Amino acid sequence: MVELSDAAVTLGGRTIWSEATLEIEPGEYVAVLGPNGAGKSTLLRVLLGQLPISAGMVSVLGTSPGAAKREIGYLPQRHAFDATTRIRGVDLVWLGLDGAHWGLPLPGRKDARRRVEEAIALVGASGYARRPIGECSGGEQQRLLIAAALVARPRMLFLDEPLDGLDLPNQTAAAALLNEICSSAQITILLVAHDVNPLLTHLDRVVYVAGGRILSGPPEQVITSETLSELYGSTVDVLRTSDGRLVVVGQPDAPAHHSDRHAHP
Repeated sequence: MVELSDAAVTLGGRTIWSEATLEIEPGEYVAVLGPNGAGKSTLLRVLLGQLPISAGMVSVLGTSPGAAKREIGYLPQRHAFDATTRIRGVDLVWLGLDGAHWGLPLPGRKDARRRVEEAIALVGASGYARRPIGECSGGEQQRLLIAAALVARPRMLFLDEPLDGLDLPNQTAAAALLNEICSSAQITILLVAHDVNPLLTHLDRVVYVAGGRILSGPPEQVITSETLSELYGSTVDVLRTSDGRLVVVGQPDAPAHHSDRHAHP
């Protein structure tokens, strides 16, 4: 689904990351982690064809990133809708199909209407989709935005900080929802996050971006003291608590603590 080989990105004369090698397989649920400014969102922009690489090779769905964008659902960093926003949730989802057209969503297409309703049902938003989006809670808004990214039936779903601004219960619910979508709809998910704690019980792969490098692998291989210390160029300790959680401590900008379903006895 995604392949990078010795890839590098340079912006304003500064190398963001280099020698990046990454493979993502069909149906994987993948989190992109790392400190602020390390280049996590830059990776998404490269895979969406919005930013060229300066070295190496990148392939998305077996072709160049720009050529694959119609098969990718994308949810950028979110901002809560103002309480006075009157557009309905269902109309927001329609924009996932008709957003490139001027005016109102195109009428009279039974298949399109069915796809909108299916996307809304998939994220569990049928009960409030016809309310103004400004009257929905943060978690409800996020579900409707995910539906808008899914309505075109993409093969991959890219999400940039989808848990940001949500409280812990809604973060946990959103992480579980994406895992269900990944499994039931057979969609490959690539998600940028700061705190992996709500996600880790669902993840197949972690992509860590730090220190100008990108490292990928199963969580139990990547989230270790040795690996993270090398990435950050500073001592980072990964500790295991009595209930099996991993806690990452150290400088600089140590990630939050992580629960670990992949641990071995």
